[in-house]
Amino acid sequence: MFAKLTVLTAAAALFASVAVAENFEILMLNKGEEGAMVFEPAFVAAQPGDTITFIPTDKGHNAETIKGMFPEGFDKFKSKLGKEFSITLDLEGLYGIKCTPHYGMGMVALIQVGEPVNLELTEAVKLKGKAKKRFAPLFEQVTTELAAAN
Repeated sequence: MFAKLTVLTAAAALFASVAVAENFEILMLNKGEEGAMVFEPAFVAAQPGDTITFIPTDKGHNAETIKGMFPEGFDKFKSKLGKEFSITLDLEGLYGIKCTPHYGMGMVALIQVGEPVNLELTEAVKLKGKAKKRFAPLFEQVTTELAAAN
């Protein structure tokens, strides 16, 4: 009886952990609320195990990690142009994302998974063109959330 109860409890816990994982959709747009060539939303606060789905609503966009802007131990990624792409993020930290062809135009996003354990390293990355300007308010969201949590 005890073994059966333990198995049922373990199964319920496993199911509960799977059931709470979320899927966040990020649109890749030629024109959005923040201007031309944007990800919407440009900032996502997720938890380990959540999935991010990048949806190209216009042709010619992709999602790629920015060198130095992801947690240690994470394998970088680069999706194909014009194709929907999903990734489950298990490591805590910040993930800087760019649209490869529109990076210089500021098409960037920031994903926070759990605690921003790599905040200083991510903020230290040298950015190109409008990307630097667009990242400033995204980093402000991270620091605002940190202040609210403390």
